[in-house]
Order: sequence, then C-alpha cells, then structure tokens
Amino acid sequence: MQIRRKSFLALSGAAAGAALLAACGGDDSTTGTDGTGEAGGASDGGGEGEGGAPARADADLVIWTDEVKAGALEEPAMKWGEENGLSVAVQIVAKDLQNNFITANQAGNGPDMIVAAHDWIGNLVQNGSISPVQLPGNATEGIAPIGMTAVTYDGQTYGVPYAVETLVLYSNKELTDVAEPKTVEEMVEAAKAGGAEHVLALPVGEQGDAYHMEPFYTSAGGYLFGKDDEGNSDPSDVGVGQEGSIAAAEKIGELGEQGVLKTSISGDNSISLFTDGKAAYLISGPWALADIRTAEIDFGMTAVPGFEGMDKAVPFAGVNAFYVAAGGKNPGNAQSFASAVATDPSIVEAMFAKNELPPVNLELQDSMSGEYPEIIKIAQFAEGADPMPAIPEMAAIWGPLGLAYANIVSGADPEKTITSAGDEITGAIGG
Repeated sequence: MQIRRKSFLALSGAAAGAALLAACGGDDSTTGTDGTGEAGGASDGGGEGEGGAPARADADLVIWTDEVKAGALEEPAMKWGEENGLSVAVQIVAKDLQNNFITANQAGNGPDMIVAAHDWIGNLVQNGSISPVQLPGNATEGIAPIGMTAVTYDGQTYGVPYAVETLVLYSNKELTDVAEPKTVEEMVEAAKAGGAEHVLALPVGEQGDAYHMEPFYTSAGGYLFGKDDEGNSDPSDVGVGQEGSIAAAEKIGELGEQGVLKTSISGDNSISLFTDGKAAYLISGPWALADIRTAEIDFGMTAVPGFEGMDKAVPFAGVNAFYVAAGGKNPGNAQSFASAVATDPSIVEAMFAKNELPPVNLELQDSMSGEYPEIIKIAQFAEGADPMPAIPEMAAIWGPLGLAYANIVSGADPEKTITSAGDEITGAIGG
C-alpha cells in the first residue's frame, strides 16, 4: 500500500516503524507501517519528494518541515521574526523528516522546531527529540479540543496544533436522493436506487487500507488499543482479534459480498471514480475537495455513518503541530514562536492562504466559515473523531490490519483472518 493521498500528514513515519521493529527484534529493512518501506496508513493522495536533511541554517530560529508546509509557513514566520528582531529560516526536508530530525537532534546540529503530524509524538519523545511546550495560561482556550488532545502525551503538551483532518462522506446528489445518510444501510440502499455504477468509493486495494476502514471498524465495536488509567493508548491491550473486531470483520465481509467494498478501488482511483460520476458516495478527507470542486459536482458532505443498531462510526483525526526540538540551539526562541502560533490566529491564517488545511483555532473557524464552509465543517466533524494513536507501537497495526481487510473484502473468513492479524500485531509488539 503506497501513500498517495494529498494529505498534510505523514502517518506513523518510517522512524517510528524502525524504532518498533528494532525494539521487537524484527527485520529493520522494513521501516514503514505497511510492509513496503512506505510510512503511513492512508492511500489516496501525494507522497514525499527526494532529498535529505539540509545543513542547519545560520538563524536565530530554524524550523524544519516538508515542502508544502514550508511554502505556507515561510512568510508568516519571517514576519514574526522581523517583529521580534530575530532571523528565521524555514528549511525543507523533502524526505524522511522524522528520521533526519531525530538523527540531527541527537548530533546537536538540527533545527529549533519542526512542523509535523501528531502521531509522531510517541516516537519523538521516546528518542528524546522534543520538549514539552510552555504556553500562556489562556492559549488553549482558543484551540479546538481535538487539537489539544492530539498533542498531549503522558500528561504533557508536546506541540502547538494548528490544523486537523478527518474522513467524511461525500455524496453526488445526481446519483442519490440521500445526501446525508444516517446509516451504512441507508447509504447502500440510496445508491442502489440511484443506479450508480459503484455504491461507495472507499480505498481498499490489494493490500488494504486500515486508515479509511477505521470508521466501519469502530462502528461495529472494533478498537486498536485499550486505554490506561490516564487515557493513553495501552500497547498491552491490542483490540485486533478481540470480540469487537470480529464483529467488525463480519460486517466488512458483508459489504464485500454486496460489492459495496472492492479491492479494485484503491487510493489511485477512489476520488476519480466519484468525480467522474461513477460512485454515488466517497469516503475521503479534505484533500479530495479540490478535485470535487474542479469536477463541478453538486455534492453533499456529512460525517461517515455507522451500521444500523451499532456504535457511531469514529474515524481517525490527524493533527499537524509545531514542536520544540529538545536539542535545538535556541529553545527560547522556539518556545516564543510556539506561543505566538497558539495565541495569534494571523500566523495560521497566513499559512492557510497557501495550504488550505482545516484550522483548529476556534476564532479562525468562526471567521472562515462563510468563505470556506466545507473546510470548516470538516474541522467540526473532527471533534467526533479519535486522534490517531501516537505511540510507536501503532506502526505494527497498519500492514497486518490493512491486509486482513483486503482479504476479508475478497471473501476470506472474517473471524480467522482478523484473529490472525491480531496475533501478528501482538507478536510484533511483544517482541
């Protein structure tokens, strides 16, 4: 499963996978979460480019991030620097940001900050790469709860969140009379009544896609990790293979039998099937909006529905945030900029102008809701999602669970397949 979504997250980066596999005594040649050397769980957008870590710039505040975020951040970061009499350098790390950052931080020649996904936190903390951020007392009041939850790890705040994503259900109103189905069953019935070639465009592919299947998995009672007394993900309690996951596997298998889920639909074609008018519904994230608008489809958007009579569907939420490097040369400047991002909406607003990501700043959500209703709606839907587990052990989930889904959709026995995946995951984590 290759990572092809036009998303701002690099899910469960390669360094996390490498750290987990090394800890478990596994083959360190496989560093991604999907067994292919690629990082992450989702599969319907773009990937990273070539290149490695740059030499640290000679500046009072050095920030590393990927090319897209760097382009959005450079102007507001420079402006902040000018206002505070500091030089600022935003440097691009086009490939393997997480691993390059960990290595540079340990060597003492890395940046003062990085901008990255929240699910890197566990691995970065484990490697001593980031420090807790110190924010003004009222700063968190203006940030959506999902943002602060995502950057809180072992009871400490390790990042300043600025954007969030989650999966939603898009509907083509020309192919269905039910733009906002309340259940999976209602969605299937409405699509069939409309005569669409495909009921649903949800990436499965030959290797599966655990990221996009998460809403259905949770609706039927599945969970990935239990919680400890502090509410943190507990790697000793793996839910894959347990009773709820078996029920979820059976429901997913039924959707495969009905032709609602198909391995022929992957990250390469899921969005285009919808924009070409071949699928009545699409499960995707904010990265699909540009293509949908370009296609000039009359579309609806709602939260992903769950199964009738079962639990609410709970997709993953992914949060992007600013982190203070533990080994940075100028930690005070990094902490100051972190506080500015948390308290000054204009910084994130300027970034949005070049990279339209759903903001977690509540003031921005309110001010932007008229001009960008779909973007803000996704941010609001994210409040009903669960932050992707930030523990390094999450790297063991993606490959086995995704492949189990693909096999179940293709007709494999649900209980045996999901139980086997659970055994593989537990074995990898337990080492």
